[in-house]
Amino acid sequence: MSVSRILKWVTGAFEAFLAIPLIGGAFIISLYWTPLLVMLILHIITLVLTKKDEGKSVGSILGIITSCVGWIPVVGMIMHILSAIFLMVNASQPDNKSVRNTAA
Repeated sequence: MSVSRILKWVTGAFEAFLAIPLIGGAFIISLYWTPLLVMLILHIITLVLTKKDEGKSVGSILGIITSCVGWIPVVGMIMHILSAIFLMVNASQPDNKSVRNTAA
């Protein structure tokens, strides 16, 4: 399993945690929105590694957008849910580069 797929699982799990209605919002607010900045950095790193591995980057791009609008109460929760779903679906699929290496 590539590093980009592992990071997709990790960021997807974090996004799922942040999507929990009262707990995720309280966590973000109690830490002065720092988790959104940390997630933005993690999503950018995941996107770069995913592009390197020729994997699907929809989840990481959606995560970057979510980190930017996550401070809006209801919109943030919906975006965290969508990001978690897309990241975990993308993480469950092999990257194009790893598929090509096993076929050769």
